Amino acid sequence: MHFKNEKHKIIIVDFGSQVTKLIARRIRELGVFSEIINIKDLTKISDFTTIKGLIFSGGPSTVTKKEFPTIPKKILSKKIPILGICYGLQLISKLYGGTIKSSKNRREFGRAILIKRKKSLLTKNFLINKSQSVWMSHQDAVTKLPKGFSIISSTKNSKLTIIENKKKKIYGIQFHPEVTHTDNGRQIFKNFLFSICKVNKSWRVSSEKNRLIQEIKSSVKKDKVICALSGGVDSSVVALLINKAIKKNLICIMVDTGLMRKNEFKYSYNIFKNKYKLNVRLINASSVFLKKLKNVIDPEKKRKIIGNLFIKIFEKEAKKFKNIKFLAQGTLYPDIIESKSSSGSKTSKIKSHHNVGGLPKKMNLKLIEPLKELFKDEVRVLGKSVGLAESLRNKHPFPGPGLAIRIIGKVTTEKVKVLQEADHIFINELFKHNLYHKIWQAYAAILPFKTVGVMGDSRTYEYTCLLRAVVSEDGMTADYFNFPKGFLDRISNKIINGVPGINRVVYDITSKPPSTIELE
Repeated sequence: MHFKNEKHKIIIVDFGSQVTKLIARRIRELGVFSEIINIKDLTKISDFTTIKGLIFSGGPSTVTKKEFPTIPKKILSKKIPILGICYGLQLISKLYGGTIKSSKNRREFGRAILIKRKKSLLTKNFLINKSQSVWMSHQDAVTKLPKGFSIISSTKNSKLTIIENKKKKIYGIQFHPEVTHTDNGRQIFKNFLFSICKVNKSWRVSSEKNRLIQEIKSSVKKDKVICALSGGVDSSVVALLINKAIKKNLICIMVDTGLMRKNEFKYSYNIFKNKYKLNVRLINASSVFLKKLKNVIDPEKKRKIIGNLFIKIFEKEAKKFKNIKFLAQGTLYPDIIESKSSSGSKTSKIKSHHNVGGLPKKMNLKLIEPLKELFKDEVRVLGKSVGLAESLRNKHPFPGPGLAIRIIGKVTTEKVKVLQEADHIFINELFKHNLYHKIWQAYAAILPFKTVGVMGDSRTYEYTCLLRAVVSEDGMTADYFNFPKGFLDRISNKIINGVPGINRVVYDITSKPPSTIELE
């Protein structure tokens, strides 16, 4: 499903930056629809009438090599305003005759001070003072200005930090305005959208409910839909949307994989069955999942096994009913983006998501994914508009493969039980101390080794429990949560005393990037 009725939209061409998704978020936050595509998809666009601006993202490539990702010249001739960020600036400079050099003396990583050189529509109300702090991440730098361009701002190591071709409405910036580390970075996008691209605000998530319901109706018609319902935010919103669209023809399947949090499965089932009156069918497949995962260590294999098993179960259930042609999933926009590379190569793919890369190539059911253009926070807003209870709407994200990717290495029944108990203590304590809703995602994990401990006068040899808690806007970037003094001490004590099998607790203080939020 695509937002075809959007009169105005901004296309973001992804060159492989890990923060490209943040650009899309910033645009949507300003009331304009944005879409991330790769170069291959860009070349397939025939109608540019709804595209009011192009943004070229950053990325790991360099234009100083003989071959580099680039934009077809026919795109540049469309007279659509362009904003290049980091690699995007260097690419614009290269295409218009500038010079780019790679040098250790010109590299900038982290904060840099931006100095104002000239007034510009792009920097109005952004460079309020003569200088301000911005976030850099580059080694290449533009050393010779392209023909027709002028300098707007500089830093100590990069003279051509912001450049513009006012006549062609082409702008390039070396820093990253999309990250929160750049002061007032939102203003750059605001200026580009409304002063340069002249777009109208037409994007509101809450107003998408009726349109999505109509799209579901027109896609499904009189056929039946099986919905993979896990009890998480995404699948819950999908179930309620489809229920409003086709009601009698929706069959929700809750598969007990044995890899959910303690008591979570039973709790979710009761809500959907009794509160929302959905047609929910339970399937206990925990023994099947655990058997298939036996001795599997590789996280990608775990995801593929679980994804394939889900589909087989759903297809088997579909045969019990007539006219079932669709499988509904709660796939989100970040799932789609993270599961494919910017260029079509394997280099910038992060991992296979259960809802995307974990699916088999051949399926008997057609996929229906109403949320695949939305970010997590947008789904929560949509959830409110379809009546999803706050307790479900504001739940932390939970991975499709469940605890299988929080048990590093081999998955066993014993490890699942140990982890469920440790995780239960951790999450309950977060609620008890009013910390749960201050955190984007939190969980416990079991590391793939045992360590020696001492309890009383006895030697122990048990598992290490890793705790993870992060703050984030959308899961694309994240920082670890800084707990109040004494909290981790209490948690460690409760887990070690309350969960036989664990004798050591550690806390993960790594941000994303360089790490991902999940361990696998």
